[in-house]
Amino acid sequence: MAASTESLSDRALSIVTFAAYHHLIGGQPIRAVVRRDGAGHRADPDGVKEVEERGLATVSEDEITFTPEGVTVVETVVAAIRQAAGR
Repeated sequence: MAASTESLSDRALSIVTFAAYHHLIGGQPIRAVVRRDGAGHRADPDGVKEVEERGLATVSEDEITFTPEGVTVVETVVAAIRQAAGR
């Protein structure tokens, strides 16, 4: 069964979508994304807090690592993007 994303805030979805982007360009499921890249880019702090509190990821200073449920949510978003593109 696909994971539900309907109750996630846009801030949390921005993190999931970033992982989905990396899945689409790399062709592989994504288990972690960079939280801070050292060049001034960073994940939204409220979104980070939400995915962590919801059990979708664990968080370190520099990385967001998705739990199995979080990976399923990312894969659900990837599937929705593909469906929206007619694939």
